[in-house]
Parts: sequence; structure tokens; C-alpha cells
Amino acid sequence: MRRGAGAKIMAMPSSPPPHTSLGTWPSRWWAEVSARDFALAQAGLAAETVAVLPVAAVEQHGPHLPLSVDARLLQGVIDAALPLLPPELPALFLPPQNIGFSVEHQSFAGTLTLSPATVIALWTELGACVARAGVRRLLLLNGHGGQVSVMDIVARELRMRHGLLVYSSSWFGLVDDAANAQFSAHEHRFGIHGGEVETSMMLHLAPETVRMEHARDFHSTSEDRAQRHALLGNGRSAKMGWAIEDYNVCGAVGNAAGATAERGALMVEASARGLVRLLSEMVALPADTVGRAPEPL
Repeated sequence: MRRGAGAKIMAMPSSPPPHTSLGTWPSRWWAEVSARDFALAQAGLAAETVAVLPVAAVEQHGPHLPLSVDARLLQGVIDAALPLLPPELPALFLPPQNIGFSVEHQSFAGTLTLSPATVIALWTELGACVARAGVRRLLLLNGHGGQVSVMDIVARELRMRHGLLVYSSSWFGLVDDAANAQFSAHEHRFGIHGGEVETSMMLHLAPETVRMEHARDFHSTSEDRAQRHALLGNGRSAKMGWAIEDYNVCGAVGNAAGATAERGALMVEASARGLVRLLSEMVALPADTVGRAPEPL
């Protein structure tokens, strides 16, 4: 039947575009990706991606540095690494967890800390969220030496509960020999908190927060034990359960007075390069690196 002259032609509703797979993430930041992006990534990208969970601390670092040192250094390394990441390398950075396990500093006002059970539960539950998103690889990226043992527990829990491929690493473990050689072996061994290395990096990243008039060479009692005891003092055979005031009542150890921004910049840059290499190696691992069936017979 012929339509009348005044009849309106109804437009047919357009069909939704066909679902396609996601080739690259629209952002390096997990929180900036949409639920639709994650749904499209299930075709392959999600399983190839490394999720990075930055974990740090808010704790005292002596009279010359702010409480934010561990969080600021870790973020500085991440910021320096981002421009170096190949665009095709699938990595997503989760929101940083900047309050961690810092009980060894709780005698100093201002320190924020969670209990070991809380930290383990928090990081493990975040890992479970990563697994539910279809992402099978996770890097726990740390800025606080006092919680390395906690990362070990969480990494193994996530492997066993969710079959995730989990590595843990700290920014200071990613620095190459050339950058580390700027500081003496003595400083690397004994200047573990608020010393020459951390102060140099803060002079580079946040100089306005550093009070060099309060910096000095903070002696560690660990040096005394190293001179007196073959096993207790060798740094390998036995480990003491410590609070920072056991090493120095000022809350810092190491030659903070010798710090320079130039050497701090080289440490940040070296750690950033190490992070890029680490992520590249994690992406290259075969999918069956974990999860193979045991063969007891």
C-alpha cells in the first residue's frame, strides 16, 4: 500500500556496535579504565596484563625528612618509569596503598601503621579483585623495607587462592650497580632509614620538604654489633626484631648530611629503568609459569 503524502517514515533504531576486543588500555591507571574496557579486555588483553599494586608507608624518617618519604619515593620512581614504558606493554597501576606495616616506627608521633593481619587482608583482597577482573599477573611494588616479609605472605596467598602469577619487588632492588656505586658499601648496609640515599632522593623529588639543617650522620648501633659479633653482626646469619630507636634514638640511620639532589636523581632514574625492565619480563613469562598440575607419581 502506498504511503500517504503526509505520512512520516519512522527511523529504525540503530543496532549497537558489535563487541570488539580491546587492544590497549586507554590509561595506565586502573581507576581511569571503565567497566566496558575490562569487559572487552577479557578476549585476551586482561590475561596478558600486569597489574601493579604500589605499597608504601607514612612513617617518621628522622628530624630532617617528612613522614611521606616512602610514598613519595615510590611515586617518583613510577612517574619516571611511565614515559619509558612501551605503548604496547600491558600494565595497569592500581591506586597506591600508602599506609602499611610500620610498627617499628610507632614510638614516634605522626607514624601511621596497620597491624600485620590488616595489611595482609587488605592487599590479599585487592589481589582478589584483580583476579576477578581477569588479570592474571600482579606486581607488588614496594617503597618500605619494613614490610618485605608481608609482601612474601600476600604473594603466596594470592598464588594459592586465586592462581595468580605474583612477584614482589621494591624500588631499591631495581637500581643498577652504577647508580648504587654513588654511595659507599657502608652506607648501603647501615644507612637504611633516612640516610644518605633517601635524603638524596627527596632532595631531588621534593626539596621543599627536606630540612637539611637537621640532617647529620646518624650512627647505627648495628655498626657496633658488626664490630663485636661474628654472627649477630654479619647481616646474614641472624635478624633482630627491632624498633628504629634501637638503632638510633633520633629515628634515622645513615649519613643524611652527605646527601645531594644530583645523586638522588640518578637513583630515581635507575630504579625507573629497572621497573620498566621488570614489567617487560613479567609480560614475557608464559601463562603456565604457575598453575601446572602436580605429578606426585
